[in-house]
Amino acid sequence: MQLKDPVTSIRGVGDKTAEAFRKLNISTVEDLIRLYPRRYLGYSEPLPIRQAPEMERVTIMAEICTYVKTYKGPRYVITSLSAQDATGSIELVWFNCPYLRNTFHKGETYCFVGLIKRKGNRRVMEQPEFFTPYKYQDMKSVLQPIYPLTAGVTNTMLRKAVHEVRPLIRSMPDELPSQLVSEYRLTPKGQALESIHFPKDEEQLRQSARRLAFDEFLQFLLDVREMREENLRLTSEHLITEEAVSKLQGFLAGLPYQLTEGQKKALDDVVQDMSGGSVMNRLIQGDVGCGKTIVAAGALFVTVLSGYQGALMVPTEVLAMQHFKDLTELFRPYGINVALLTGSMTMKEKRTVYEGLRSGEIKIVIGTHALIQEKVDYQSLGLVVTDEQHRFGVRQRERLAEKGKLPHVLVMSATPIPRTLAIILYADLDISLITQMPGGRKKTLNCVVGTDYRPTAYSFIRKEVSRGRQAYVICPKVEDSEGVELENVGSYAEMLRETYGDSVRVESLHGKMKEEKKQEILQAFRDRKIDVLVSTTVIEVGINNPNATVMMIENAERFGLAQLHQLRGRVGRGDAQSYCIFINVNQSDEAKERLSVLEESNDGFHIASEDLRLRGPGDFFGVRQSGDLMFRLADIYQHADVLQMAQDCILKYENELRDRRKDIQHG
Repeated sequence: MQLKDPVTSIRGVGDKTAEAFRKLNISTVEDLIRLYPRRYLGYSEPLPIRQAPEMERVTIMAEICTYVKTYKGPRYVITSLSAQDATGSIELVWFNCPYLRNTFHKGETYCFVGLIKRKGNRRVMEQPEFFTPYKYQDMKSVLQPIYPLTAGVTNTMLRKAVHEVRPLIRSMPDELPSQLVSEYRLTPKGQALESIHFPKDEEQLRQSARRLAFDEFLQFLLDVREMREENLRLTSEHLITEEAVSKLQGFLAGLPYQLTEGQKKALDDVVQDMSGGSVMNRLIQGDVGCGKTIVAAGALFVTVLSGYQGALMVPTEVLAMQHFKDLTELFRPYGINVALLTGSMTMKEKRTVYEGLRSGEIKIVIGTHALIQEKVDYQSLGLVVTDEQHRFGVRQRERLAEKGKLPHVLVMSATPIPRTLAIILYADLDISLITQMPGGRKKTLNCVVGTDYRPTAYSFIRKEVSRGRQAYVICPKVEDSEGVELENVGSYAEMLRETYGDSVRVESLHGKMKEEKKQEILQAFRDRKIDVLVSTTVIEVGINNPNATVMMIENAERFGLAQLHQLRGRVGRGDAQSYCIFINVNQSDEAKERLSVLEESNDGFHIASEDLRLRGPGDFFGVRQSGDLMFRLADIYQHADVLQMAQDCILKYENELRDRRKDIQHG
């Protein structure tokens, strides 16, 4: 078996399984090996039922004290029983597992592993894992990998398939010279790949993760340096005219607000770059809500008035639609034709856009990855803007730029990356910083509270709604179980409807909805037909509703600080006072210290630095938190020291690494 062989060459993987695997971008054996686990589950000592905390993954050892009941609910077949120990009792519930009625018997003792929730006066553990006490003794020494999943693919299927190719993983050659592996104290490549799927213990896993993160950073930094060298040699065919720059002043004067000094400086940098004869490659970096979009709008404006086309690529269809509506309205007085291009559009709609771009009738196109598909051709693409750059890889950005004859490139990011890391990550770009917030906005007031504060929070939200304002409630995504995310958000929204009655209009939103439905709900929220939007983090990036004044985040301790700051940025976008309520379910000192950073500061870059300091590098046991999709495994926060180590390696051995990479590429 070879790395490039199809997955059907793996024993136990047939055509049907291979088709399901393709949804996870697994077509070859190598693709499977490179599908790294998202997290790992360990098995701790069982706790007495009374002492087991709620909303945390715990183990209890209990005796079954009732017969098993199975009945059909509205959406699931529900199987339930009660169990007890010397300290108390608990209800155990499984969905769509009717076969369990023949598994459990009254008087038997099992170890149950899962999250305990409170439902009224009852404590319930839903969908728990279960083991005999003897089997559980073995499980306590195991770190179980949890993989990304999709419909038709289970964690067990992936683990079995990876196990079949374990001998191949172990024998994989190392691309790095042995002296580098030794100098930087790295785990050999084959061993690292084997251990990432089959870790013996936490230390081995940590070291393996560091090695694979190092490889990803090294590859990325070599790409960036090559792009930078290439960019410096390029001259631009898309010079901005003096007339366009002159009309830009009138465009800015017609805005209902004045730009901040930071916005003016960033726009000046952009105009100077685009007028200077070289190809612009610039990053606009600024905190959430600082007004980067109007800088991009100004750049698109002068591009079109100089006779060229502009493209704005964003990470989600929700954000693409929002930008499309805003920029269409902004440019309508100037007769600038703006179009939308997303994956969910019909082929007829896409063809109309393709033709408009080829003919030059469409001057600005806004979309997702659909903008870099082969069928998209531009008459004269002069500017490429990518919003939320951290969600696009270098090559994706490059592919969009390749659609034109060396168009200018403008990148925007609100990701609060510590300055030292930004210099390394964005080495191919000139950087403009926007540090001020637009005038008239009040600082969002924050509070970190426990679960007993929920009734007060609900009352506060009702009060804000009565004043004509709106609110978001964020529920953490529950992973690795098909349909649970919907159930989590949906059941929470239903609970709020029961709490508020008809006086507050509540709706839910989650990532598994069709794009059309998401747009419908978000438009209704913007039109103030929804008072409270219960959502997962699908609204994290760029959603703009100035009338929303409350952000309540459940289980805030489960998110990274940078992501929490992004979520908080959805409020405080108007002139009214806004509030953010962080519900901390885990009352550990560590969780309190981390969340206190958000309570005390609204500065994203300070928060990023504190997050790095508090969390420390190399913590690989939770979900990746930076949202950075440039990497499969590496995380710019968790592996910050590895990133700097990779940078040091390139500075010392760049020529050797490039030569070795060429040798590998040429076989």
